[in-house]
Amino acid sequence: MAAPGSAPAVGRPQNEGCATSAGADLQFQNWKTKAEKAKKVEFIRTAEKLKAQLANIEKDKNGLLYNRKSDFRVEYRILEDLEHSMTVCRKTEKAEILQQLSKIQNNVKRLQQQLKDVKPTPEFVDKLKEMMEEIENAINAFKEEQRQIYEQLLKEEKATINELSLFERKMELWALGSLTTEKVLKLPSTTVTVHKTLENHLPKEVVEFERFLQRTGGRQGGWDDYDHQTFLKVRTKYKGRLSYMDEALQYLSGRTKEDIEQHDKWYQEFLILHERKKESIKKWKEKQQEERNLKEKEKSEKMLKEKWQYHEEAQKQKAEEERKRKQAAVEAWKKQKATAFAMEEASQVKLEKREKRQGNEHQLKLLLERNTLQKKVKEEFEKLEHEKREEAEKDKRKKISAERISRFQERVRNYIFIYACCFRVTCFLLQYMLVFKIQVSSIIDAL
Repeated sequence: MAAPGSAPAVGRPQNEGCATSAGADLQFQNWKTKAEKAKKVEFIRTAEKLKAQLANIEKDKNGLLYNRKSDFRVEYRILEDLEHSMTVCRKTEKAEILQQLSKIQNNVKRLQQQLKDVKPTPEFVDKLKEMMEEIENAINAFKEEQRQIYEQLLKEEKATINELSLFERKMELWALGSLTTEKVLKLPSTTVTVHKTLENHLPKEVVEFERFLQRTGGRQGGWDDYDHQTFLKVRTKYKGRLSYMDEALQYLSGRTKEDIEQHDKWYQEFLILHERKKESIKKWKEKQQEERNLKEKEKSEKMLKEKWQYHEEAQKQKAEEERKRKQAAVEAWKKQKATAFAMEEASQVKLEKREKRQGNEHQLKLLLERNTLQKKVKEEFEKLEHEKREEAEKDKRKKISAERISRFQERVRNYIFIYACCFRVTCFLLQYMLVFKIQVSSIIDAL
């Protein structure tokens, strides 16, 4: 009696362990599903936000660059044509990608349809295997093509960032009035150097920032472009909180936590020094502007004084000339008044004749315009009547089509009902024959 009682005691912990393991797997699966959904929602939200920002930027760009009243319309026309061609290329590329994805999706759907009706035959298995290999090859080819495109875009982005960095430094040095700009700009963007002669011209914060870049490996802190851009994306996503370390380690497989922490410290110092540099340049520009304003004010006051003296002398000379001119004008006016009176009478007669002729022409013109307007109104009325007739014919055809479809559907439902009745009668007859056969067999066995 002890053996039967001990068997359930041993089996119960095993069943409980299996149930616990299954529950843990289910919880983990639910957590994983929720995490994936949250990532998708976050990705969609970020994409929508970026899309809205892009729309605003394009709106501002079109308003500033492609304005027809702009003074640089001819120069900006080149940018507009370039943007149009790039937009066409982007739409073409998008259509090709959608076509490839649609083809892969159709193959997957076809495979799913095949799996709904499984046949245990070697031919069917080989067919499924062939379809799966075709889908897998298509996906791998698509991924490889997109990977090559992505690598090419990364190279172009890196080159563009380098060019923008050079241009930014060039503009800063132009603003500071440095005489050694060309020597500095001939150096590579990844190795930033501060020329000795610039220290006497540049502010202290600018020199400190340039030396910091030279000492720490440029604007990326010694990291390559891909790692640094990935670091910035993850850090921006978490808004600088230290909780971004775990996700950064996932994306930066070749970097340790200490490397990321050190790069974070470098980036914080980079932001501080860069902000100081911007403030210093801003103050320097304001100071230069104040000096220019002061010089312009002194120059304008001097010019105003000279202009006032010249104006007084000119006024005296002008008054004398004006007195002589008025005296001569009075004499001339007396002579012209007599001839003007005779000419005025002659012109009055001509004016009366011209007004009479213009009045007749105006009445004729109004009559022609009235006839033309009546003709246009008549044509518009006939056009509206024609459109109404066409609309009535279209409604009539739609109504006839709807009636035909309704009658066809009614016939189909009748056929289905008759087929169902026949099927039920057949089943009943088969059941009755089976019962009758069983009874006959039992009678034969009894005899």
